[in-house]
Amino acid sequence: MKNSFIKDIAFYVPDEILTNDDLSKMMDTSDEWIKTRTGIEKRHTTGDTNMGPADLAVKASDQLLDKIGIDKSEIDFVVFATSTPDYYVPGSGALFQEKMGLENIGVLDIRQGCSGFTYALSVADKFIKTETYKNILVIGAEVQTTQLDYDDEGRGTAVLFGDGAAACLVAPTDEKRGILSAHLHSDGKYIDDLSSLYPSSKYKDIINEENIQKRQHHIYMNGREVFKHAVRRFKEVILEGLESNGLNVNDIDMVIPHQANFRITETVQKHLGVDQDKVFSNIHNYGNTTAASIGIALTEALDQKKIKKGDIVVLASFGAGFQWGSVVIKW
Repeated sequence: MKNSFIKDIAFYVPDEILTNDDLSKMMDTSDEWIKTRTGIEKRHTTGDTNMGPADLAVKASDQLLDKIGIDKSEIDFVVFATSTPDYYVPGSGALFQEKMGLENIGVLDIRQGCSGFTYALSVADKFIKTETYKNILVIGAEVQTTQLDYDDEGRGTAVLFGDGAAACLVAPTDEKRGILSAHLHSDGKYIDDLSSLYPSSKYKDIINEENIQKRQHHIYMNGREVFKHAVRRFKEVILEGLESNGLNVNDIDMVIPHQANFRITETVQKHLGVDQDKVFSNIHNYGNTTAASIGIALTEALDQKKIKKGDIVVLASFGAGFQWGSVVIKW
């Protein structure tokens, strides 16, 4: 059986930048308040461009294919992760396929929030190892800044999120490297602690005046609960991945966590007992880009030469659901 590996990766973020000072003009917040609690200094936004996650994914994918030097006709499957789809139905995968000109290949949409990229890689890994497909495009893309509550009531979430997309090519290799294992979990007891209730097929009126007044069409987050569970689950799932491969914390060369909050990343680093330079963070420049965040961070870690061939790299995520996961890679 062949191994699967990430042949290369690229990302795209919109040109327009939304700084903490910009947000302070919309709601009761400040640059100091946001940086102290999240580590975020700015995020990118699609603004008034009417770009959706499929559009951002095309930009990232074009960059990726140029880097690798292959034609899009060689792509034979797409796994598209987003929590902010262009359409309520269908998912963004089909729209992305049409925009990219990928003729008649299969697409699979992943709706796992901040854990979307790890879930998507897990699916691609299995398809490669079973020799179902040869070149799988894995996408994480989000447009969230158009959906946030920029009133004072929503500042706890509005300051966190940004827009962006990452694209990687997962392919087979005969070398003893690549994706070693993936570990996925969920606990639906906490679904109401990080969720957006509307639109919903449960109700006759998908959006009505009452739920708009209650701001239930915006994302809600119980910050304390999310923080408490995130630091626990990140550590657990990273150690699970290491143990399943006969590795320990000392074998880690780089951890790429989902960029949720710098305080979470810092706490996980301390709980694991690894050096700070082995846990990558770029949340200060992009905010939380949900399904795109791990891909964007991985791209920058590679561009900065922080990962080399043969390194043990652990990707880890936690988010709405609650859902969490890890992917262990020998680069």
